[in-house]
Amino acid sequence: MIGTRLRRRSVAGFALFTLVMVALFVGLGAWQLQRRTEKHALIAALSERLAAAPGPLPAQWSALTPAKDEFRRVSFAATYESRPDAMVYSSGSGIREDVSGPGTWAFVPARLPGGETVVVNAGFVQNTMQDREQQDRAVARLITQQPVTLTGYIRFPEAAGLLTPPENPAKRLWFTRDHLAMARAQGWGEGGRPVAPFYIDLEQPVPASGIPKPGPLEVHLKDDHLQYAITWFVLAGAVAIAFAVWLRAQRRTAAFRERV
Repeated sequence: MIGTRLRRRSVAGFALFTLVMVALFVGLGAWQLQRRTEKHALIAALSERLAAAPGPLPAQWSALTPAKDEFRRVSFAATYESRPDAMVYSSGSGIREDVSGPGTWAFVPARLPGGETVVVNAGFVQNTMQDREQQDRAVARLITQQPVTLTGYIRFPEAAGLLTPPENPAKRLWFTRDHLAMARAQGWGEGGRPVAPFYIDLEQPVPASGIPKPGPLEVHLKDDHLQYAITWFVLAGAVAIAFAVWLRAQRRTAAFRERV
């Protein structure tokens, strides 16, 4: 009698554990399928924005959000300012197939006709050693004191991760695309001039020298969610099968003991 009760408790405990694990793995699989659907919607939306004809720079900056405005293509007139630029280290690009690192992105302040400042990522500089003089030479060609029509994509600042190195003020070198932090450090908003909450990834014009190197963006978002979902569902099935095999063995053992 005691042995029977113990076996029942053992079966009940293992069954509960199996149920919890199957539910967990199925839930994770379903979550990956949901993320896959969301990722496909995001890819479609971003592809549509990148392919659209450029529109004017939005007037109501406070209404812009990454969800609906990231990668919006725009065209506007601005004048590159003769102020210290900033460079952002890069080991390559997930949205520019024509860029391979290491190198730096040249972030330069530009003044709009109304006096506001828009920060422009003027393009890639092949800069293996993050050489400040090399960056200065590349950016100096852009400073003509004349308005120029810029076409590019609205981007929003990044947040530094736990392992992201801190900026190097001496080299004016950053490791995240946080143009607002650059603006504060370099005084791009001096005199109370507003700095746009977004920056522009420049598509054109391309300088005669080709440096910095702007260019069109392409969507290359990683989409492994289906494989992950299949993995979780397979694990759920494996746990259920393992329980069924174990339960069958338990019943055979109990039947044998009863005959003996």
